Amino acid sequence: MAAAVVLGEGEIPGINDSKLLRPHLRERIFGELLCRAEAVSIVAFPAWWIDRHGVGLANREALRRAISSLNHRAGCGLADGNLELGPDIDCLPRADAKSAAVAAASVVAKVVRDDAMRVLSEYHAGYGFERNRGYGTKEHRCALTELGPCRVHRLSYAGVGG
Repeated sequence: MAAAVVLGEGEIPGINDSKLLRPHLRERIFGELLCRAEAVSIVAFPAWWIDRHGVGLANREALRRAISSLNHRAGCGLADGNLELGPDIDCLPRADAKSAAVAAASVVAKVVRDDAMRVLSEYHAGYGFERNRGYGTKEHRCALTELGPCRVHRLSYAGVGG
């Protein structure tokens, strides 16, 4: 899951890297972003695509597509990290701590992904997606051992596929 945001007028108080925000604050900021951002783009790939092409390419391609889709609305493209995303996108390590737009994109991606995992938990009960969000917690690893992977698991991920 990757997101890009073109911020509108005015500051959004409390905006920061999504990993540094408590869930309730992330949700509040997400709501404000949807109301006040000039544009938002979200790109996600299904598990089978990531298995076929690799998580590295999936990360790069999702970021590139999300940012590029907003080129006509933004003066520049900026991403967190040190990836090669093309000539029109600058990458800067820790950009989510230095740029409000990159922090906003991190909040959007995190909230949308967490919400998607809650929905997936309704269709794929037993894995605890609503709690572990698909991360390799003890609960999730035990469920994989007991139930095996479902169609939303990346089979190429260590400990999932056979």
